[in-house]
Amino acid sequence: MAHSDRVVIVTGAGRGIGLACARHFARHNARVIVADVDEETGRSACEDITANGGEALFVRADVGERLHIHNMVAATLEAYGRIDVLINNAAIRANQDFFSITDDDWDQVMRVNLRGPFLTSQAVAKQMITQIEGDETAPSEGGGYSIVNISSVDAIMTRADQIPFAVSKGGLNQLTKVLALSLAPHGIRVNAIGPGSIMTEGFRGESGEAERRKTVAARTPLGRIGSPDEVAGIAYFLASDEAGYITGQCIYADGGRLIQDYSANKKGRGE
Repeated sequence: MAHSDRVVIVTGAGRGIGLACARHFARHNARVIVADVDEETGRSACEDITANGGEALFVRADVGERLHIHNMVAATLEAYGRIDVLINNAAIRANQDFFSITDDDWDQVMRVNLRGPFLTSQAVAKQMITQIEGDETAPSEGGGYSIVNISSVDAIMTRADQIPFAVSKGGLNQLTKVLALSLAPHGIRVNAIGPGSIMTEGFRGESGEAERRKTVAARTPLGRIGSPDEVAGIAYFLASDEAGYITGQCIYADGGRLIQDYSANKKGRGE
């Protein structure tokens, strides 16, 4: 699954799953654009990657702003001359009950989680098509051009306090399918990953973390919380030549939660 010298943009790459993806591709000799709205975490991520022998460039980008996306693509081309892979990872949450969600809460989540991947994919795919038609900067190996969207199990199942997030991820799954159809004639593949509970900084920062770990482990057939590196490995695979006949799909990295009978589980485990 060689990705040597390929150019990979990862949005929301300053921490969590995005950082794990950036590190994973960099370890395999890809040149990584660390795109994040938070300059401090983005630059720190780049320093971490380069300190470990990888190649990375930080670009500050608010994925909900078309101008920011334009500038991100321009900076990538100025540095490396092409784009081979896009990982749409940037996302936010608004954890309120239904009647507490404000217009601003709803709009901001949709802006980052759904408008962001749309704008970014549109701009990057146009550049990929230019490269394909010119055939001068096409990748030599590794599955051609690929877009990977980071979705969530909440696109299918959700909690009452995750309404905007769940709706945005459901929309992202559909966007993945639409983009896959739109870009298939150009040889660009589009897939998604739906993580379950992953041990990110956000998870660690939640109140009652120890008790929450027990609850998550109890409701997960594999009996544990996933790691960002496990999600990054799937992203790496989906962008590789081994996944060359896969497009329009969402792979759920959830420890088996989606296949579980929750009524039976509740009776059997006392949840």
